[in-house]
Amino acid sequence: MNNSLAGKTAIITGGTRGIGRAIVDRLLAEGLTVAFCGVSEESVARATTDLMQKFPGKVFGKRCDVSKYDEVKELIAFAVAKLGHIDILVNNAGVGVFAPVEQLTPEQWRRMIDLNLSGVYYCCHEAIPRMKASGGGYIINISSLAGKNPFAGGAGYNATKFGLNGFSEAMMLDHRKDDIRVSYIMPGSVDTKFSSDSPATWKIAPEDIAEVVVMLAAMPQRTLVSRVEIRPLKPAK
Repeated sequence: MNNSLAGKTAIITGGTRGIGRAIVDRLLAEGLTVAFCGVSEESVARATTDLMQKFPGKVFGKRCDVSKYDEVKELIAFAVAKLGHIDILVNNAGVGVFAPVEQLTPEQWRRMIDLNLSGVYYCCHEAIPRMKASGGGYIINISSLAGKNPFAGGAGYNATKFGLNGFSEAMMLDHRKDDIRVSYIMPGSVDTKFSSDSPATWKIAPEDIAEVVVMLAAMPQRTLVSRVEIRPLKPAK
């Protein structure tokens, strides 16, 4: 356990499975108190029950679709009520639909923009004033290598992740003097249900991304890692 993290608090969006769940598990193991959300009541209830058995009184789940601002306001208020303050916000919730532009429906486009980009803005917009009031904090956005490497069929997803990277860098400049650090993580292929060909042993494990989150959060306050690129060592050919 990293003693510099024990006793801190964190919010993780999309925390019921995949990368988000791995981050929740890892931060709890580091001694943090954690609030997380998921898009369905059932998944949140199941994850909360499971986690409470191992970390009683240390984890709180709430259903929230972060693409909806009113729900985000409720999530952040819920988290502050349970945690007291916010030390770390991990924006992980996201969705990907992969198709050429002519086949990508307006509804699919809008869902990706609303969840992958607007949802991050909503969470940051609500969390930053709380962080400033308590003396600072850390925002970690889960982006993707798709935020710098366009690929066929990825126009919508690429757009959201390119946008998220720019948003993260500008927000870092806006709030570094407020003692709020901002980083973004750009994974390549991760072995989650997000991808249709999972499981695949060559992919990055969700726990590896969680390890990077812990590494960032444990850095001395004087130091900011702006972004982390992480990829499989031996990708499939």
